[in-house]
Parts: sequence; structure tokens; C-alpha cells
Amino acid sequence: MRLFRRGDSASTLDLLVVGLGNPGREHVRDRHNVGWMVADELARRHDGSFKSKFSGRLAEIRVDGLKLALLKPEMYMNLSGSSLAAAARFFKLPTEQIAVVHDDVDLDPGRIQVRLGGGLAGHNGLRSVRQSLGSAEFLRVRVGVGRPGRGDRRPVADYVLSPFAPEEDVEALVSRAADAVESLARDGLEEAQRRFN
Repeated sequence: MRLFRRGDSASTLDLLVVGLGNPGREHVRDRHNVGWMVADELARRHDGSFKSKFSGRLAEIRVDGLKLALLKPEMYMNLSGSSLAAAARFFKLPTEQIAVVHDDVDLDPGRIQVRLGGGLAGHNGLRSVRQSLGSAEFLRVRVGVGRPGRGDRRPVADYVLSPFAPEEDVEALVSRAADAVESLARDGLEEAQRRFN
């Protein structure tokens, strides 16, 4: 079952994919920026090029005939919802056609979970998105980054704002999360959940 059928909404887009992250060279490889990494991977796979728009970077791509927009808000994480809301208004998208890709400390490293709605789990980016959209009923692609290991006394906030460890296979994680976004767009929520959760 598809997530939506062409013609169901007034939008020219099938899905708006929002990768959460923080701007600045110092954050490029941070766990908190995995959403941006996934957006970059999707753009690479489908020849998308990013342009400045909606206080962020936007690329439009096609995946099996479906039109997707990739957005990387360039405001800090706790303000990213306003960038997303501007794009959603422009494309006339209902919340269920918005997929937010974000890091999740409550999932083991490397795990992916696709869902519609849910809590915020202390994630400032998700809080900003919910505030700006006025709803938590948007799609999420949760990318597991785990928590600090035994003996690691860093607060969770410092942990997610640090780079992935050298032994973590970031490329495989990002690739699998991008696969999940493609499945969500192409096959719908239930099939993406069956394959990736």
C-alpha cells in the first residue's frame, strides 16, 4: 500500500524529506548531523544539487517517477522547524507527506526505525518541527546513534555533538537510512516499516 496517491493533495511534490543537522564545518561529521548526511546521500544517488532556499539548502530529485524535495535547514537544530514549515507552506504539503530524518539516542547504533508520529524524546530538532507544524504527525526516519558507552561520562548532548567513532560504519548507516527514505516514498509506510524496523 502506497503512502499517498498522486492527485491526493494540491502539492507538486510526493514527499518532502528533511534532514536535521547543525550548520558549521565543525559539525559536519557529528552524530547529530546524520539527517544532513542522509539528504546528501539521496542527492548524490539521484543527481540532486542543493540551492539556498527556506533558510536552508534544497534539492529536488526523482525516485522512480516520484518527486521528492530534500531540505537541510541551516538554522541550528532547535530552530529547524521554521525552515521546514516555510517549505511545507510553499509546496502545500500536509504533515503526512513530510519525512524528518534524525539521529536517535534511544536506538542502538546502526538501527533504523520508520514511523508516523510519536514523542520527541528530548530532541530539540523534533520539538522545533512539532512547534512549527502544530502537529507531531509527520513521518520520521530515526537513525540510531546509541548513547555514551560504559565509562563515557559525557552528557548525551555532548555525545551527539561529537563525531562518529572511527570503528562505526557511518557510510553503511547513512546508505541504509537513505534506502529507508526511498522505500517510504516508493512503497509506503507499512512496507518501509516491515523492511527496516
